[in-house]
Amino acid sequence: MDGDVAVGVKRGSDELSMYGSSPNSMTANGSDSKKQRLDESPPSRVLHIRKLPSEVSETEVIALGLPFGKVTNILMLKGKNQAFLELGTEEAAITMVNYYTAVTPQVRNTPVFIQYSNHKELKTDSALNQRAQAVLQAVSAVQDGSSPSSDPGVLDLAPPPSPVLRIIIDNMFYPVTLDVLQQIFSKFGTVMKIITFTKNNQFQALLQFSDPVNAQQAKLSLDGQNIYNSCCTLRIDFSKLVNLNVKYNNDKSRDYTRPDLPTGDGESTNKDHSLLGTPSGALASYSSGGGYSSSLSLSQGGGAISPLSAAAAAAAAAGRVALSGSGVSGVLLASNLNEEMVTPQSLFTLFGVYGDVQRVKILYNKKDSALIQLSDGNQAQLAMSHLNGQKVFGKVMRVTLSKHQTVALPREGLDDQLLTKDFSGSPLHRFKKPGSKNFQNIFPPSATLHLSNIRDGVGEDDLRLLFSNSGGTVKAFKFFQDRKMALIQMSSVEEAIQALMDLHNYDMGGNHHLKVSFSKSTI
Repeated sequence: MDGDVAVGVKRGSDELSMYGSSPNSMTANGSDSKKQRLDESPPSRVLHIRKLPSEVSETEVIALGLPFGKVTNILMLKGKNQAFLELGTEEAAITMVNYYTAVTPQVRNTPVFIQYSNHKELKTDSALNQRAQAVLQAVSAVQDGSSPSSDPGVLDLAPPPSPVLRIIIDNMFYPVTLDVLQQIFSKFGTVMKIITFTKNNQFQALLQFSDPVNAQQAKLSLDGQNIYNSCCTLRIDFSKLVNLNVKYNNDKSRDYTRPDLPTGDGESTNKDHSLLGTPSGALASYSSGGGYSSSLSLSQGGGAISPLSAAAAAAAAAGRVALSGSGVSGVLLASNLNEEMVTPQSLFTLFGVYGDVQRVKILYNKKDSALIQLSDGNQAQLAMSHLNGQKVFGKVMRVTLSKHQTVALPREGLDDQLLTKDFSGSPLHRFKKPGSKNFQNIFPPSATLHLSNIRDGVGEDDLRLLFSNSGGTVKAFKFFQDRKMALIQMSSVEEAIQALMDLHNYDMGGNHHLKVSFSKSTI
């Protein structure tokens, strides 16, 4: 055993000193010297995690690796705020490292650094690492569905009493929808049913897995985690219920095994807009049973997971979504634009669906590119996840985070082409008020648009004509009962994007300005 200890601890110490001055941390914005050091470490199923908070638990470190595969060993070096995590396969470790290249991993709202270790496997003496081994054994037992043989004094994991979890969301600054919960919890098994409700002024949910073991694994990994940076904390217990009775599939309840259920209150499904939406490529396709497939499709190749899917895929990474406002620029770079057509106003309107745009600058020497400054990094990442890869004015737009922290305004008299515009005082910002209904109506670009604030006396023919004049073909139309709102379906997503840019805030007369957003529904 002494030999094993020496190997495990000594190799760890060598690595600590090796990376002490110039860590080859796996971050998306690492310097060239860091990248060079990174090339020296070949992929390994053992990962070296640094800069952990001093009070971190073994369970939290294991949770970083859980979404990517089986965790087979762990070595905690608490005095050095570091740990080594061994995954079951090298492929799982590569997927994890690639993923966390695009999305900064966080533990207790603190960014941590993950890199390949020089170890090919971890050899640890359980006498030195007893607590970590006990937690790992318990987690492994949950993964395998067997009974853990760990010391019950270290972690109490009795057989799970129910496949149903009761979830309370504390500090709910952003709305949490049923779809968000499904994305997060489905990483741990098949989610069959969800019911959401408000009790004692707190948003709560009941969520049923197909197997009690999956419920136990989700509770172990997600309890106490934040969905968004510094807010929306999950408090998870087992429910006394063992089966949920869902009558309606709408924005408050869902039975994924029964897609045939009615919506119950007519239009409610039209409002079921996840704050995250579903960036294209982020979720695997629907399963043949009609429910969501139970996992997020992480890139298995050598390249990093596309930032396009980060906002949704990170929900699976131990319950954290890639909306870490701290340290993330609120400025985006949009490129491959149609320079004959694009204007600061059109970009303000389109990106304004996902955040409050402060400034837009079309680049003087490269007019097919523009900088867009939003209120914060949360909104910037949300806009990037939904708009990267969308076709705008006939060209596929690329959206990435910019290295700039702000968009500078030109000195007076120097912007004769009106390429830069300050929108900071605009009355059209959708998200100024915390808890605004607009937070619940964020959805990826779609061919169907949601119209609101329609003036009395304006009919279907008027609206069809208005939207046809924007250069598209209206495929379908449907008024809501009060005729102040409607759905209008264009023949393509590109046409809908064009119509939204042209007609959001359109003056209908009588102090009525049309409001246009993307809808989840089809007509």
